[in-house]
Amino acid sequence: MLKGRTAVVTGGSRGIGRAVVERLARDGANVVFNYAQRTEAAQDVVRSVEEAGGSVRAVRLDLAEHGAAEQLMDVAAQHFGDLDILVNNAALNFTVTPLAETDDDTFDRVMTVNARTTFLTLRYAARHMRDDGRIVSISSLNTVRPAPGNAPYAASKGAVEQLTLVAAQELGPRGITVNTVSPGATDTELLRGTNPPEVLETVAGMTPLRRLGEPADVADVVAFLAGPDGRWITGQNIRATGGIG
Repeated sequence: MLKGRTAVVTGGSRGIGRAVVERLARDGANVVFNYAQRTEAAQDVVRSVEEAGGSVRAVRLDLAEHGAAEQLMDVAAQHFGDLDILVNNAALNFTVTPLAETDDDTFDRVMTVNARTTFLTLRYAARHMRDDGRIVSISSLNTVRPAPGNAPYAASKGAVEQLTLVAAQELGPRGITVNTVSPGATDTELLRGTNPPEVLETVAGMTPLRRLGEPADVADVVAFLAGPDGRWITGQNIRATGGIG
């Protein structure tokens, strides 16, 4: 379905990002993803994809550093050709902290990785993506159901959603679709690292399906939008939340 197409996934070594990398590769795409620190986790993703017959390349880059986003995109072009699919998944969120106690550095780093990186990769795609490409950015249910202590994260994801809307208008004439997927509570290290078990249990009970999401649940939605069946959907925010929101 995606054979011969080049895909870039930011933050692909674990959680939703890993599930997206594995799914796009399974569908035939040549996938490049970055990771910041966890070399062993990234190598495990590469091993998993290659054992399944897929094509993947991992690049160690901290997207908070100047020029890293563009470098990631250039690596993909050098190894697999021009960009066809972009998935903006990389995200930072720190421990739940009230506004009054949130320091400047935390705000700046969250906005840099979550919002600025999305802007930079979208700009690269606007300049270099082949016609009829696909862009999917991962947002969050927090933009419509804000929670205390998540101000920088929610603000950064709100920016991602607005960038998506503008890019969809600008790139649509070239057949490029641009969408957002907003997961609900998905069972990842990020979720468990910022929420106590009792909160996760409560959230799971709020969904009609009575469970947390799995990374593959979100990856399947991303794959639909990134594939040929998603050709008529653009400028949308798909809430993969298990029925919340």
